[in-house]
Amino acid sequence: MSKESIRKDFQNLVSELSASGHLKAGEQFVIGCSTSEIAGERIGTSGSEEIAAVLFEELQDLKENEGIELVFQCCEHLNRALVMERKTMEKRGYEQVSAIPVPKAGGAMAAYAFNHMEDPVVVDEIKAEAGIDIGDTMIGMHLKRVAVPLRFNQKSIGEAHLTAARTRPRLIGGERAIYKKPQVEADCD
Repeated sequence: MSKESIRKDFQNLVSELSASGHLKAGEQFVIGCSTSEIAGERIGTSGSEEIAAVLFEELQDLKENEGIELVFQCCEHLNRALVMERKTMEKRGYEQVSAIPVPKAGGAMAAYAFNHMEDPVVVDEIKAEAGIDIGDTMIGMHLKRVAVPLRFNQKSIGEAHLTAARTRPRLIGGERAIYKKPQVEADCD
């Protein structure tokens, strides 16, 4: 699969994400990505910095256009820790952990992000408002409750299966609960 084909797939996804209206400025958006799966290989076997570079570039555009905070999930060898900008960590009160992701321990995407972000740090857990999972990397542990699947026409990036989710507040209460603020009608004289 060519880099341009991967870029086109990812641009389609980014367009759909933007058009969905589910991304809000200031929210965290977690990206779990297996560049191996994109290339048609088994997860963790053939990480590609070239593929990571294509995705990172497109994600930077998404970040600028939507005002979201990008967070990149590492692979299981770093316990799915997350790469983010230091300012995001400090703003949200997260605790930094000591690790530097590399392609064989962290994954190509997280390693690329770490090497190309302004002031990257690694944290071990977050609760993001939305995210994408490219190649079944299991981002669910880093999403707020309640995750709601997002359905897109773009079902894969390269050869990798694609899933996405946003979150919503939990619905609490019972049959008498109201979940939307009622509109008040103005009295007319």
